Amino acid sequence: MFNTVEEIKKACQEKNVHLYELVMEDELRTSKLSEHTIRKNLKGMIHVMEESALSNLDQASVTEMKMIDGFAYKMKQYAKNEETITGPFINMAMANAFSTLELSASMGKIVASPTAGSSGILPAAIVSAKKKKDFTDEELVNALLVAVGVGKVIGRYGSFSGAEGGCQAETGSGAAMAAGALTFLFGGDLDQIFHAASFAFIHVLGLVCDPIAGLVEYPCTFRNAMGVVNAMISADMALAGVTSIVPFEEVCITVGQVGERLPINLRETGLGGLAGTKTGREIRKKFLSAAEEL
Repeated sequence: MFNTVEEIKKACQEKNVHLYELVMEDELRTSKLSEHTIRKNLKGMIHVMEESALSNLDQASVTEMKMIDGFAYKMKQYAKNEETITGPFINMAMANAFSTLELSASMGKIVASPTAGSSGILPAAIVSAKKKKDFTDEELVNALLVAVGVGKVIGRYGSFSGAEGGCQAETGSGAAMAAGALTFLFGGDLDQIFHAASFAFIHVLGLVCDPIAGLVEYPCTFRNAMGVVNAMISADMALAGVTSIVPFEEVCITVGQVGERLPINLRETGLGGLAGTKTGREIRKKFLSAAEEL
């Protein structure tokens, strides 16, 4: 689409369009689909996101490896407590993020947005925003297009893959995209959208990818819960007028450079970090033994 945020801003000003409209123009050109079809597809994705974020709130989930069972249900129950530290809104957002990761671990239907390992962040952000402000499907589609616009810049300079760039590339990207979408939904301008996306990446710069047994479950589920909270505080900072002196595309370049320097055992190999602990190795051995029996 465009190489820099300044180019995006210039194009929006010249065409007198919002970011979501500029992204739609690009999607129309590259996909060869009609705007009606694109919006219909995105609306379908949003509905899947909502279902995944709500699917495990009313009963404890049961997954194959039992590493993350029932976390969404527990968070929802905890959110009812008036004495929580962060309050019900944040606690429910974390519950929504947990829910999607639990559904994914149970082979349920999710939207890998932008990856399976970060698939709980955008759904939790969307469900939380809709609950707070009752946004329409059309508004949420526009917000998702904004997230796509942020993602296009990320993809231009870096990677969404934990195997290439660590968890900063996965949940960092998801948080950056969600932060942009939330900033848009709550009235932020183009500059604020990309400031928020920058903050979300900055908060997790250098984050390793160390899934136990190589499965997208533990510690991924916690980083998705953190990711939606990251997106929310990043959006709030931007909306408050806090700014990033480093342009978003330079932040993305930095994330890519840091990812390249991460040791290979800290990039989704399931060998280092928490995966390399005594407990992590024991779970990996158990998982591989069970897989060999199949």
